[in-house]
Amino acid sequence: MSGAADARPRLPPNVRVFVRDWLSANNVLLQGSDGHVLIDTGYATHAPLTLALLASPDGIGDAPLALVVNTHGHSDHVGGNAALVQKYGCPVAFPANEADAVARWDDKALLYDYADQRVTRFRVDRPIAPASLHVWGGLEWRAIAAPGHDMGALVFHNAEHRLLISGDALWQHGFGFVMPRALDAAALPATRTTLDAIAALDVDVVIPGHGAPFRDVAAALADAYARLAAFEADDVRTARHALKVVLAFHLLDCRRMALAALPAYVEAVGIYRDVNAAVLKLSPADLALMLVHDLTRASAVRRDGEFIVAG
Repeated sequence: MSGAADARPRLPPNVRVFVRDWLSANNVLLQGSDGHVLIDTGYATHAPLTLALLASPDGIGDAPLALVVNTHGHSDHVGGNAALVQKYGCPVAFPANEADAVARWDDKALLYDYADQRVTRFRVDRPIAPASLHVWGGLEWRAIAAPGHDMGALVFHNAEHRLLISGDALWQHGFGFVMPRALDAAALPATRTTLDAIAALDVDVVIPGHGAPFRDVAAALADAYARLAAFEADDVRTARHALKVVLAFHLLDCRRMALAALPAYVEAVGIYRDVNAAVLKLSPADLALMLVHDLTRASAVRRDGEFIVAG
């Protein structure tokens, strides 16, 4: 496991990363003579930009796209699937452990309507099993189970170049939010198992789901373990963090919300209602006040008169 710092790690020439933002996950393009593959496709409202990036000179131009692959099923990773399938007629490869949830369109399990997030419906053509091997972009990738943030998630490891496509299982500073034990007792232990699995790999460069690729894997893992330990010690902290992330994400999409509307919103949307009932046990007004306070303090949102606006 490399600990060397490098602000601009080198990637193989057939691996290109479109670094997006916190509404759309990064898109990883694997270019190969046997067909081009795109891993993760961003959020639904950003689908036109995903299409434009892919068709740009830095992407595949006028060439066909052979395959869409998803690290997991959350909206910021699959939101461009339908648009890409419509344009290129390509199949979608998806983690096998949650392919059935897509087939049933289980919006609670996938955090779509349940978290007030938009996804254009798509279908899974090729389930990807953990431990399976795939040749994408002329490189061999092993799919590795990465449950926690998403219990069906996968990461993809290329041993030759010691490269990991980590989705939301590991970022340079943390990982995707995890549900509190009161709602999913398996999520925090699974997160630790996933970090242990990543720590056991020979990795020089990580391509995360959000943020630029990075080399200081040891530091990222140390940060992730510290965050996980804090969540393991305090279910309230875990719950607050999860709801803050979901609300900040929603504000990136809608841009602004009336403060007066927020109590009714957190009472109506399933994830806020369920996490609050199971862990926080606040009135809708107090829950809204807490979230605005925490997000404002973190500069994730700002007050604009009677509105809150994405920071």
